[in-house]
Amino acid sequence: MKIFIAQQNYHIGNFESNTKKIIEAIETAKAQGGELILFSELSVCGYPPRDFLEFNDFLNKCNEAIDKIRQHADSIAVIIGAPDHNKRDEGKDLHNAAYFLYEKEVKAVVHKTCLPNYDVFDEYRYFEPAYDWNIVAFKGKKLAITVCEDIWNLGDNPLYRICPMDELMKFQPDVMLNISASPFDYTHVEDRKAIVKLNVQKYKLPMLYCNCVGSQTEIVFDGGSLVFDKHANMIKHLSLFDEELVGFELNDDGTFAEPVVAAADTLPNEEFSPAHLDETLCTAEIHDAIVLGIRDYFQKMGFTKAILGSSGGIDSAVTLALACRALGKENVRAILLPSQYSTDHSVSDAEQLSKNLGNPYDIVPIKNIYDAFLTELKPIFKDLPFSLAEENIQSRSRGNLLMAIANKFGYILLNTSNKSELATGYGTLYGDMAGGIGVLGDCYKLQVYELAKYINRNEEIIPTNIITKPPSAELRPGQKDSDSLPDYSILDKVLYQYIERRQGPKEIKAMGYDAALVDRILKMVNVNEYKRNQFCPIIRVSPKAFGVGRRVPIVGKYLS
Repeated sequence: MKIFIAQQNYHIGNFESNTKKIIEAIETAKAQGGELILFSELSVCGYPPRDFLEFNDFLNKCNEAIDKIRQHADSIAVIIGAPDHNKRDEGKDLHNAAYFLYEKEVKAVVHKTCLPNYDVFDEYRYFEPAYDWNIVAFKGKKLAITVCEDIWNLGDNPLYRICPMDELMKFQPDVMLNISASPFDYTHVEDRKAIVKLNVQKYKLPMLYCNCVGSQTEIVFDGGSLVFDKHANMIKHLSLFDEELVGFELNDDGTFAEPVVAAADTLPNEEFSPAHLDETLCTAEIHDAIVLGIRDYFQKMGFTKAILGSSGGIDSAVTLALACRALGKENVRAILLPSQYSTDHSVSDAEQLSKNLGNPYDIVPIKNIYDAFLTELKPIFKDLPFSLAEENIQSRSRGNLLMAIANKFGYILLNTSNKSELATGYGTLYGDMAGGIGVLGDCYKLQVYELAKYINRNEEIIPTNIITKPPSAELRPGQKDSDSLPDYSILDKVLYQYIERRQGPKEIKAMGYDAALVDRILKMVNVNEYKRNQFCPIIRVSPKAFGVGRRVPIVGKYLS
């Protein structure tokens, strides 16, 4: 049987575009002799649709799209993802479903059993789990169709009470087909290989796993669809961060006509969970995920041009380089905003960076604006000493200027704050924390340096001085980040333990970190939740990012 995987980039609620893309892939697969084609989870409407699922009009458009698509499922069977109404009175109104289309009809609808309700997932808010499980018969084969999380309920500590593949095995299926919307993080590419391998080894069946690609605001889907034969050998790992349509010839014995690309014993046996921060891990993939995140955010929102403040520091430099890669150098405008506290080399470094990239830039000094603020505030501030208030006036002046230029010319402001700064509150609300999308907000400072090295892998794009000089906000004479924060080589590793691995102070101190320093860092994280709560969406690249996937109280007293 010739089976195609359609790894595609969907736009949430753009039914016309999604339907057109699906139909074009079906026709291409038919022309190449395809008998069955897989599309990803909720492919008809895009994932995650969230509260759009509460609108009947949205659901009606899903059904209209299915009706259009099934007209092309004549000589080829098609598996697509879409919501389905719950026919029972009890439970949620909808199921997350895989539709099996053939001979221009809906032949079967398979409901998702395991509904993730952790991190960025919130499916139990909308969907009811499956009530029953059945295989789908097609051309003498018994198909075990599952949806994303349904294949992840393995191991010694299952998250769900029912494992759908255990139920489907009662019908002696011939092949496992999984349609997914599995987001990227720098552990997940290996996780998927491990989980598919574990399923194949447990059930002794081949598997075709179809994942989507593309970014939906903060969540990046990287594709990486997989095909495994019944011996747990990998036949294909589809591209990361690109659309792809590939056909496979499944033999009757559970192997494939295509050659093995990775033997079972070379593939991971368990999910990947680094015990410590490795800032060098998956730098190329993180780079590509952020580029895709920027590009899709702009394209899907109908934006074309970006603006950012270019300080001559590492964060703005990396953000600018990534944005130029994503949007084209002519579409990214850098604004240099020096104050009397800015060093000469900061301006010259930022200028050289834009010259290297070839993007337009302007220099707008803020000294006169800053002095005007202080003049007007003199009756209130009187002769109180210079403090954080004066520092933040500079940052907010820059934010105001950037937003003014953005409004005037239709730019979207890119935020350059990194995860270390956001974690500790080292940023100014409505100043350097302003922006439409957070480019580096899920990258620790150490990872930002690795991204800079990666960007410079073939030639010097980011000036060496930007990478080697001590980081500074330059809001007062001689200021360095180290005046306010622990050294990033320690800070980032402690933050990783607390944020990604959810280790408490006792466990982190037992790793050898100074007790007072651990207490100080964790307190900084928790007392600054109010700042992060007002921050823009962040492109997610880690297993635990700030934003929708991390929900902690603003007014909580824990560790603060």
